[in-house]
Amino acid sequence: MAACSRTSLTLLLTSLLLLLPTVCLALKPAEILVVANRRATSSVHLATYYMEKRGVPRENLIKLWTSYEETCSREEYIKKIAQPIREFLAQGQFKDKIKCLVLMYGVPLRIAESLPAAQRKERKGQDTVASVDSEIALLLAQEYPLEGWRPNPYFLGFANNKEHASARKDVLLVSRLDGPNDQTVTRIIDDSIAIEKEGLHGTAFFDARWPKPQNREKLSGYALYDDSLHFAAQLLSDRGMPVVLDDKKELFAVDSKLPASLYCGWYSLAHYVDAFIWQRGAIGYHIASGECVTLKRKENRGWCKMMLENGAAATIGPVAEPYVQSFPLPQYFFPILADGKLCLVEAYFLSLPFLSWKMVLVGDPLYRPFAVPYHGPAPSN
Repeated sequence: MAACSRTSLTLLLTSLLLLLPTVCLALKPAEILVVANRRATSSVHLATYYMEKRGVPRENLIKLWTSYEETCSREEYIKKIAQPIREFLAQGQFKDKIKCLVLMYGVPLRIAESLPAAQRKERKGQDTVASVDSEIALLLAQEYPLEGWRPNPYFLGFANNKEHASARKDVLLVSRLDGPNDQTVTRIIDDSIAIEKEGLHGTAFFDARWPKPQNREKLSGYALYDDSLHFAAQLLSDRGMPVVLDDKKELFAVDSKLPASLYCGWYSLAHYVDAFIWQRGAIGYHIASGECVTLKRKENRGWCKMMLENGAAATIGPVAEPYVQSFPLPQYFFPILADGKLCLVEAYFLSLPFLSWKMVLVGDPLYRPFAVPYHGPAPSN
């Protein structure tokens, strides 16, 4: 991660240009495979709805028969999710054509720990819990250890590593259309398509904990990510977007009614702070450890579930403790989105350090919130 701590605006843009030829620019609907679960209510219906709205070919749909619970075993994942998709992609008509998987409402979210307790004790920090999304991104890769994480070869912080660059061919982009209920998923789809035509309104809010550091050369861990919030805010402000940056320890206050189109902040662990009115098409994530443990349990107050319930169109979070260095770097994710050329899932993979790990992107992978120029602050009521 040392390369990230030395990132400047020039390096950010240069790295992006280096990767453009290898990234799925303007991801096409025909390059998407939609994954639904026949055992889960509404899953296939929502898949069909999305495909019709986005023009994904009807044959680009696989209907699994797997658990409808949010957590599945490693065995279930291998036999009922990974293997059927691998076989589907091996068919001649799909071979080397599918670039992105969309996991629908009803497909499991999390793969449970598979190491025996004795081995977990011996290998501290080397657990095998993973999000289905992050693991399945490596579906085409050769066999690899399940303990811990694998470097994401699309991550801009690894842009100069030739070994990582050669591994991009083995990585599938992955997003999921999911949420507390099927109505939320339908809204996410409709909002994403509408905003691409209408334009995004609102303000970008960044909630750092400390003032901007004077020396960015040797930052790591929490300090690196806090600085990245400052950097992302500056980059968006330079593009003419209204930005509010709070560098105090406290989060934005409850019931502030802030008209947010973009958001990133920390740290309120699994406890959503209701400070925002999420504008239609809003995107954001909270940097904390347990924000996507569930999208369904009613009592849960994690940021992913609550943001979606309250109107956001896309969010990011981990299914278990990921460590801070596993989150997408804000200084990459938000400026790439704001540039308007790449879609949501591409911006995510360019800013995500690791795969075979914990992180989940919830949202329409094709969503380009800045497909038309930024439309200014939210209209007053």
